[in-house]
Amino acid sequence: MALFATAMFVALPGCEKEGPAERAGKAVDKTVDQAGEKIEQAGKDIQDAAKDATK
Repeated sequence: MALFATAMFVALPGCEKEGPAERAGKAVDKTVDQAGEKIEQAGKDIQDAAKDATK
């Protein structure tokens, strides 16, 4: 049991480091989120323009 606890104590801090794949994944997530926000804003702008056009 002590060996397992020691192994976990040594292994867990190593899991905190981000590798290149994790950094790339976060960058992709951020880019997708930003694109989604821009698409959402574009949709709102189109709705506003349509409302203005029908006045």
